[in-house]
Amino acid sequence: MTTVSRATQPTPDAEPSMPPLRHNRPYLLLMSGRTAQLVGAGVGAFAVPLLAFEVTGSVARAGLVAGIGQVGALLAALPAGVVADRVDRRRLILGAAVAGALLWASVAVAGAAGRLTGAHLAAVLFGSALVTALEGPAESGAIRAVVDGEQLPRALAAVQGRGAVATLASGPLGGLLYGLAHALPVAASAVAHLAVVVCTWFVRVPLGDDAAARGTRGEDGPGTGPVAALREGLRFVWSRRLFRVALVVFPIINLAVNGVLVAVNLDLIRQGVAPVRIALIDTAAGAAMLAGAAVAGRVLDRVRAGALMLATLGWIALCFIAMAALHTYLAFLLLTAAAVLPLAPSNAGIQGYVTAITPQRLQGRLASVLGLSFLLTAPLTPALAGALLAAVGLRPTLWAFAGLLVVAVGALAFARSLRAIGTPDTWHTAVEQ
Repeated sequence: MTTVSRATQPTPDAEPSMPPLRHNRPYLLLMSGRTAQLVGAGVGAFAVPLLAFEVTGSVARAGLVAGIGQVGALLAALPAGVVADRVDRRRLILGAAVAGALLWASVAVAGAAGRLTGAHLAAVLFGSALVTALEGPAESGAIRAVVDGEQLPRALAAVQGRGAVATLASGPLGGLLYGLAHALPVAASAVAHLAVVVCTWFVRVPLGDDAAARGTRGEDGPGTGPVAALREGLRFVWSRRLFRVALVVFPIINLAVNGVLVAVNLDLIRQGVAPVRIALIDTAAGAAMLAGAAVAGRVLDRVRAGALMLATLGWIALCFIAMAALHTYLAFLLLTAAAVLPLAPSNAGIQGYVTAITPQRLQGRLASVLGLSFLLTAPLTPALAGALLAAVGLRPTLWAFAGLLVVAVGALAFARSLRAIGTPDTWHTAVEQ
């Protein structure tokens, strides 16, 4: 069980004093580049199901195309964390961004020429997921390297706000660009990857433990190889009860939540709903998340992070039950926004705690291993949602995913290691018993 020790414990890594976030140039550069990339990725992601349905003519096959893309992220997940902890994170982010730009540019060119196929789109989604899987742990470790422990809650709340801004902007922008030309949203995604290259290029501080990144030493001794480094990361994750629970329960939660969202999106596409109206749901969700992110720091100072996460998941389950019962466009719009309203402070709290208790040299491996809670079901979610939608229709599909979420949240409520997570002032004294 995760408890709070009576004696003050040292932090996992000694940290130099950092400037305030608003004056922290490396942090601002990383955030700016990643925000641009997220907007571009959101614009591209908005167009993907539309393009997939356009080239396949079937919601089931469109879901399969999206699912194939997610297999790349799953295959790269564990190696990505080892790579992020053993190489120069700055170079890794730069290389991944360049690769992503080239991949999405190929879709834009093929689409503009009228030669895009389902196989091409699936291959690019696969490759893009690979490079994103490599970039994610590197960015997580980089943020931790330029932000000290006391700033983590607000820094990660800003990260959640960044995601909300991307969601808010990407929906209407994606709908507008798709209406002008179907290839424009993916072209925007390629350009956004180049923004990451520019911003990261000007980061001139180390983004991790240089010696550990070169593999020149382990925790207490000589250097270790990639396999040994992966085992070290897995041992650390498995030594924490909270992480073990997350790896078991959160894949089910992610399957249920994303299953609802994908099913609604595919059904609206199948009905021929205008892209702008589909984008409006994403816009409403982004606005709600941005509102939540704006108060995340104050909420986390007052509410225990573990209790907040449980309350948030319970609230999402209630919103999805209402969505299945009402089954109208207006319900989808309002209830999606309501469901994600508390998500930013909740995610920031759990991510902040997890980051605070993890040594700097293990940040990449931690991010990749815990990322499996999403990636284990990511390839299955769009394929399953599309298959259920084609077989039984939207309402039974929503009830099935909502019921699965209720069961998973009920199981998570018994996890004492989650309930024990407190406010940020207790994170550096938390120990696993």
